[in-house]
Amino acid sequence: MRRQLMKGNEAIVKSAILAGCRAFYGYPITPASEITESAAECMPKTGGVFLQAESEVAAINMLYGAASAGVRAMTASSGPGISLMQEGMSYLAGAQLPCVIADITRGGPGLGNIAAEQGDYHQVVKGGGHGNYRTLVLAPDSVQEMADLTALAFELADRYRNPVVVLADGFIGQMMEPVEFPQKATEPRQPDWAVLGTAETRGNLVTSLHLDLNESESHNLALEAKYRLAEQLETRAEEWQTEGAEIVLVGYGIIGRILKAVTAEARAMGLNVGLLRPITLYPFPTAHLQCLTNTARVFVVVEMSNGQMLEDVRLALNGSIPVEFFSRVGGIVPSTEEILNFVRIQAQRYLPAVVPEEERMVNV
Repeated sequence: MRRQLMKGNEAIVKSAILAGCRAFYGYPITPASEITESAAECMPKTGGVFLQAESEVAAINMLYGAASAGVRAMTASSGPGISLMQEGMSYLAGAQLPCVIADITRGGPGLGNIAAEQGDYHQVVKGGGHGNYRTLVLAPDSVQEMADLTALAFELADRYRNPVVVLADGFIGQMMEPVEFPQKATEPRQPDWAVLGTAETRGNLVTSLHLDLNESESHNLALEAKYRLAEQLETRAEEWQTEGAEIVLVGYGIIGRILKAVTAEARAMGLNVGLLRPITLYPFPTAHLQCLTNTARVFVVVEMSNGQMLEDVRLALNGSIPVEFFSRVGGIVPSTEEILNFVRIQAQRYLPAVVPEEERMVNV
């Protein structure tokens, strides 16, 4: 394994190339610009194609063309750019074209700011484009996972013939950490459905257009069956000190790392706290959450948004266990201290026998 110190955004590109990606189309935007810069430097050196498109709309449609030819291809952007790509993402999913899209989230709505946030959850996880489609979504919490989950994204994209999104907040994209890469690169196989402009592939048709109503319904049902299969086979989550946990913290991305520190400090205070970090945001790790209800008295969801993942946690638990919520928005990252304070308040509410009288806090 080769170990290198680099930014999360750079790790995405190196991992993509090792995974057989040979085309990148994009438009720079903070805090995702290093992905485009790194692709511009590295992709041509491997015999691949880099093209800075005139807009995010152009980039996503170039991705459609490359994917149609069976090329492993990707793009990257942040909130405003991903918004412009949503129509193309629907077309890619409708045409069953595999590709990878990196979304390094920034503050919003609108132009917002260039600080890290998690406000893109709804538009990516729920499918911000039109029609009945989903994108598979992976959420790394480290530079190493930026590399590992990018490689996984290409495998899942091919397996399900569907766009896969690597959703990371700006902190994960910008931080530098050592990363290990596999020594051997993946050589992707040419898919038999690709359109290559040859006599052998002349019968292949890549389209999302189905004017016959019965045919359109069959197509939608086939897509739905594919997503249900992914829900059965592809959910991933990290559980940390959850055995017997009475308070379960839930957070992804940079929040997941902060919650590990909160968990450690809470346990030092005598509180039985554990952490569940979703790695796949779609398919959502519903079963992982439900398994923790045997001992959990309350779940505490922490996000850098106004409660977008919170909805999925509540749906997964279906009212069986109380769910409390703590967040900071606008690009502010919550501190360990303020989350720990919130956790102690919930312990006082749900586990009063555990919190000594002199340590009880007033929720103001």
